[in-house]
Amino acid sequence: MRTIQITDMTMQRETSLSFREKIELCKLLDRLGVDAIETAPITNRREGGLLLKSLSSAVNSACLTVPVPAEDDGAAFVFGCLQEAKRIRLQVAQPVSTVQMEYLCHKKPEAMLELIEKKTAACKALCDDVEFVAEDASRSEPAFLQEAMGRAVKAGATTVTFCDTAGDALPEELEAAIRSLRDALPEGVRLGVRISNALYLANACAVAAIRAGADEIKLTACGEHTVSLQRLATLLQTRGEDLNVRCNVRTTELARTVAQIEWLCKTNRSKASPFELGVREEADFSLNVHDDRAALETSAKQLGYDLSEDDLARVYDAFQRVASRKDGVSAKELDALIASAALQVPPTYKLDSYVINAGNRMGATSHIRLLKNGVCQEGICIGDGPIDAAFLAIEQITGTHYELDDFQIRAVTEGREAMGETVVRLRSGGKLYAGRGISTDIVGSSIYAYLAALNKIVYEEENAQ
Repeated sequence: MRTIQITDMTMQRETSLSFREKIELCKLLDRLGVDAIETAPITNRREGGLLLKSLSSAVNSACLTVPVPAEDDGAAFVFGCLQEAKRIRLQVAQPVSTVQMEYLCHKKPEAMLELIEKKTAACKALCDDVEFVAEDASRSEPAFLQEAMGRAVKAGATTVTFCDTAGDALPEELEAAIRSLRDALPEGVRLGVRISNALYLANACAVAAIRAGADEIKLTACGEHTVSLQRLATLLQTRGEDLNVRCNVRTTELARTVAQIEWLCKTNRSKASPFELGVREEADFSLNVHDDRAALETSAKQLGYDLSEDDLARVYDAFQRVASRKDGVSAKELDALIASAALQVPPTYKLDSYVINAGNRMGATSHIRLLKNGVCQEGICIGDGPIDAAFLAIEQITGTHYELDDFQIRAVTEGREAMGETVVRLRSGGKLYAGRGISTDIVGSSIYAYLAALNKIVYEEENAQ
């Protein structure tokens, strides 16, 4: 019985997810048992590199499939970011139809063949598992398509993928095309398919491709633009013996996990606020006074921080003082320690005053005045709540939006005059910056925490120039 490899492409389309949501999505897919997770192409090297490094440590069994950027050093850059991954696949994607070669890449057929061979060889020099994706293959000349795949295989590709980009192929037409390619490819080279659902026949075409000898199906856990993970996995479970095929997806967890993924990807974000996030999995660990700096650094990375040596030393000293007085330090407590001890900088923005209006019959509004180099700047905003309105007013003043990675608030004293502690984590360029604020007013503590994180970002950006 053949095993069909399942490659999930949800991350290719869900580009609006936050950094942390993308990691959570990959963890869910990994636990579900998909064979490979395909990421979106890298558009920003700093953010993309940090994301790939985070995914490498978060994914345990699935292969991370990453499209190689167009630059000459693209393969080396991607491979360097994936060093901690258990399994890696570098992907070379190029069009093979005349219209896309000439109008998108401005290349003639022979030049495209040379480019495919060159890029595939560059990937093979770094990684054993290399995939060539033939974009718009259904509109390509059959002879040229076979030549392109043959060149890729000769250069080291272990998987070649046929893409019905236009989405106009019928199941019997796709079956004939895949059967012809399967016969032409050497034994041991895997043949994959990626199918558009433009005619709402993607699932039927996937079954036709499997019958014709396809080894891998690219699909999605969320969305209707291609083959459905839930539908194909259920079909293979029910009729797999008749087709003499199986897949590794854990169907007992399928419905629940797909529902989680859909909720993660389709959570309605308020139009008034850019800060709403979806589900997430909190880090769960406890450190004690006997843990060394290496254990602390590992735990900090689990939270998403990449601490410098100086910051690690300061956080460890603060951790030792706290851990010596109690049995253990939780993940949230370590988060607060990092916020208060790491990257302490002179404040660029200082809070001058704030006025918040909110009620059950009116929207929350905020009026915030900040001092920058002694000059007063103010912002007035409406938000979904008092804290949201306050953060939006600060963004209005600074003119910059940062991803709100996390927001925590807790009481640190008891009674009517209890002090509230807030930890805000902002992400800029893929890197986390945490701020901590304390006040008897939770809105005040939130503003102080946001400004503390913001000042760290501004300090680093100014010193990097």
